[in-house]
Amino acid sequence: MNETIRMHDDLVQMLDALLREPTAFWDGFYADRTKRIPFFVDKPDENLVRYVEQLEIPVNRVLELGSGPGRNALYLAEHGSQVDAIDLAQTSIDWANERARERQLDISFRQGNLFELPFEQGAYDFVYDSGCFHHIAPHRRHDYIRVVSDALRPGGCFALTCFVEGGQYGGSDMTDWDVYRQRSLNGGLGFTEEKLRSIFEPFEVLDIRLMQEAAPTDSVFGLSGLWTALFRKK
Repeated sequence: MNETIRMHDDLVQMLDALLREPTAFWDGFYADRTKRIPFFVDKPDENLVRYVEQLEIPVNRVLELGSGPGRNALYLAEHGSQVDAIDLAQTSIDWANERARERQLDISFRQGNLFELPFEQGAYDFVYDSGCFHHIAPHRRHDYIRVVSDALRPGGCFALTCFVEGGQYGGSDMTDWDVYRQRSLNGGLGFTEEKLRSIFEPFEVLDIRLMQEAAPTDSVFGLSGLWTALFRKK
């Protein structure tokens, strides 16, 4: 591989190689479905349910980033959405497809890197990310925002859940510079409300709050150590 840095893309690829968890890591992560991982449950995020059923935001066509085993994509499809969902791990895509077939739902699950897969620009009412963003290194945030903005129709909404800084379930409080000093995201970066507002300044903020804790018997997924945020494309 040519390791000469001549262009910005060369620099980005070098930083990706130093920091990104390899695809094999995520394939192994989802390979054992019996692990006690909170979001392995087949329930949608409580905030997503609120957006759809109470706020009634448009979700006719949806793009999900980092779909995991598909629990949120399944919920959206059951509520009439046309869903395109991507994840880096083929094992999670396989699991999500199995769940979709069991419910006879037509969802387009694709394996790949969100920065490399092609999307139809301006085609989506809603872009959703549950737990992907806190694994995005700082040098990729501009690209992440571009992907979301390019995918959305004018006035379309974008929502995410991510780690609280120093939270119960993860959320490193390291600075962006420390990410590169240590060559690690320490399992996922944590954020404050102020950081989220600053990073997503190109969007209109509709709501930022802590996720509501859900009981095991509830029909939704919820952990209080996560932020939920809802934005609109300006």
